[in-house]
Amino acid sequence: MSSYVLVLFRVISIMLLLLFSTLLIMGKRPIGELPVFDFLALVVVGAIVGADIAVPEIDHLPTAFAVLVLAMMQRIITAILIKNKKARRMITFEPAVIIHEGKFVYNNLKKSLYTLDDILMLLREKNIFDLNQVGYAILEANGKISILKKAADREVRIKEIGLNKENACLFFPVIIEGELQRENIIRIHKTEKEVLSLMKAKGYSEIEQVFLAMMDKYGHLRISTYSEKTRKL
Repeated sequence: MSSYVLVLFRVISIMLLLLFSTLLIMGKRPIGELPVFDFLALVVVGAIVGADIAVPEIDHLPTAFAVLVLAMMQRIITAILIKNKKARRMITFEPAVIIHEGKFVYNNLKKSLYTLDDILMLLREKNIFDLNQVGYAILEANGKISILKKAADREVRIKEIGLNKENACLFFPVIIEGELQRENIIRIHKTEKEVLSLMKAKGYSEIEQVFLAMMDKYGHLRISTYSEKTRKL
């Protein structure tokens, strides 16, 4: 029975301490916006706390001390990062422009370790189905994407190309990293020959030059290449 009372005491005391430490680490930031070091600090604190609660034989005070040390260490590092830009670049991820004027900035995308499918999914979550809508897309330090659309909205562009709202449609990836996406080509009722012909008409003689090409059923083709210059904030 004494073991259960001990565990109960540890759960209450550790949870209060953990709440204090978490607020100290996070401040007013939501959990999804934590920098890498903050996230690692919380993971380590959780591991220490879990062992303390699950194994009554472990001394309680060293665990509490470890939690406080980690919280204070993180707080000190955060203060350093706020004051020292060089240190901040070494420990945290910098925002990076991954799309500029409807085209991927390949070097920045490669450094981010995101796949093309990951970025396209994040764009769809922002209701972006046509890369040509995007003036800038910035991959933030927390892994989210911030988007600045081009000045002309979708309705204006639809009028410019002679379409009405009812005929407006989605753009599908027809070339990804130098490879034809045959299922998508069939989906928009086109042929591989038509895609390659339009690609060459835009000045790209080899499919290997194309990082991403997107097309709608009307044959409007958007191309991003590997040669886009790296752009930083």
